[in-house]
Amino acid sequence: MKKQIITLMCATALLSSCHIYKSYDRPDDISTSALYRDTASVNDTLAADTANFGNLPWREVFTDPQLQALIEKGLENNSDIRTAALKVKEAEAPLLIAKMAYAPSLTLSPQGTVSSFDKSAATKTYSLPVQAGWQIDLFGQLLNPKRYAKATLDQTKAYQQAVRTQIIASIANMYYTLLMLDRQLEISTSTAEILKKNTETMQAMKDAALYNITGAGVEQSRAAYAQVLASLPEIRRSIRETENALSILLGETPQNIQRGVLEAQQLPSEFSVGIPLQLLSNRPDVKAAEMSLAAAYYNTNTARSAFYPKITLSGSAGWTNSAGSAIINPAKFLASAIGSLTQPLFQNGVNIAKLKVAKAQQEEAKIQFQQTLLSAGGEVSNALYQYQAATETAASRTVQVNSSKNAADYTKELFNLGTSTYLEVLSAEQSYLSAQISEVSDTYNRMQAVVSLYQALGGGRGE
Repeated sequence: MKKQIITLMCATALLSSCHIYKSYDRPDDISTSALYRDTASVNDTLAADTANFGNLPWREVFTDPQLQALIEKGLENNSDIRTAALKVKEAEAPLLIAKMAYAPSLTLSPQGTVSSFDKSAATKTYSLPVQAGWQIDLFGQLLNPKRYAKATLDQTKAYQQAVRTQIIASIANMYYTLLMLDRQLEISTSTAEILKKNTETMQAMKDAALYNITGAGVEQSRAAYAQVLASLPEIRRSIRETENALSILLGETPQNIQRGVLEAQQLPSEFSVGIPLQLLSNRPDVKAAEMSLAAAYYNTNTARSAFYPKITLSGSAGWTNSAGSAIINPAKFLASAIGSLTQPLFQNGVNIAKLKVAKAQQEEAKIQFQQTLLSAGGEVSNALYQYQAATETAASRTVQVNSSKNAADYTKELFNLGTSTYLEVLSAEQSYLSAQISEVSDTYNRMQAVVSLYQALGGGRGE
């Protein structure tokens, strides 16, 4: 008796050391602090907000009604979204199988025979046995596969959310790209009209011998007009291609996209990114990477459990009209029960090799999880700085646009007074056009930074 107790205690200690039953815990050496490069002070990470910008519903971030309609359509029709939903259903099936493994298996095996010897009357016999088998999960052979299937399902759901976040961000970026191109086309078209009239005016002045207008001046004016005119087809091509790409993203044939105007867009201007640890629960790709690590952990436990005995109970019961000597019950009730224990002794190194592979895959998943977490922190930092840089650029660009406009107006007045050449007028107008185009790009860059930050923080979850 004492030997049995000692043996049982040793076995229990061995099982505990092998973590066969232990659930996944995040490794202690995974770094989850100081993920953001941006700092509130020299030594402190960004302020630890209890909530962050990524927690906002996407309808509160993107308030343009036409953009909201496009996002809703994309979330419903996009092929990647629909495929991700099907992958979740596919991942649910192995989990169901793993759960059902705890229940006994039942098999009905009816049999019947007709036999005759030397032309005697035929003898008909039958049996209706129900066979059952049940594996006792003492060493985690069923528990760890179930946990593995659950982690895989969670990983697939996180992937589905990552696709959702990507679709929202892509639709928003394409929509704002169209607004930017619309505004650039409007500015360029207006400038082309002005340059056309200026060219006609200069030609008339040259013909009238006014203001010392030369043929070179007229040709330079005509060249400037042609340059702006030549840029219009390229902008229209970009608009058409962006509309086509957005239509396909929405799961529709290429078509015209109804949209608002750039100046009417209102996006958040104050952001909180939360504590770095929130990326673990908010970022779907980070969560997917951790669930991949958890699945690898349970796969390793499954490989370990292969070294331990497998206990199975099986039996059968039924009815037969042919009670032979092997059947005790005279009422012709057929019954049997079997208990078996299978202990692997030598498997040609298969179990050892499988455990080594599982451990290596677990380490690979751990490295990938850490790298995904670092990349997520880098994306947040990049988006924050992108918005800061775009805001600073926009402030300077406003000064440039105003000054360029004033310079163009003053140069025209000086030309009318005969103290400036038309080449100076032309140069001032081209500078004003360039500043306007750049201002539109700066506005778009700020919008894109907001979208990038929202995506980097895992926005658009479960709405």
